[in-house]
Amino acid sequence: MTSTSNDSHELGNLDDLQDGEMRVFEDIGDYGIVVCRVNGELYAIEDNCSHADTPLSEGRLRSHNLTCPLHGTSFDVRTGEHSGPPAYEGVSCFRIQIDDGVAVALPSTDEKDPNTGFGGVGGIFQTR
Repeated sequence: MTSTSNDSHELGNLDDLQDGEMRVFEDIGDYGIVVCRVNGELYAIEDNCSHADTPLSEGRLRSHNLTCPLHGTSFDVRTGEHSGPPAYEGVSCFRIQIDDGVAVALPSTDEKDPNTGFGGVGGIFQTR
């Protein structure tokens, strides 16, 4: 895995990632990211529960929801939104870029992009 610019990280070929599976990339961002394939689409979110500070990749992916293994809060992999308590905010989600391989784009600042909504806590939709 290599960085292709300040905010884009090459993930390689993910054709072998099947629907309902996820893969962790630990050395990207503050907590790493988890890439999930759901209904043929790839999604990337921060690999850290906003409530319990534990890797979401150790949880269960069902449809578009990734459930924290510790307390059961789920996060929508499309938006980063949480399902409710005990989490009180979502997690960051990131744009996937597919060309010859797969790359993930991380924001260059802590704020989400107002035009796309990617990168901020809660992903596209800001939560509490």
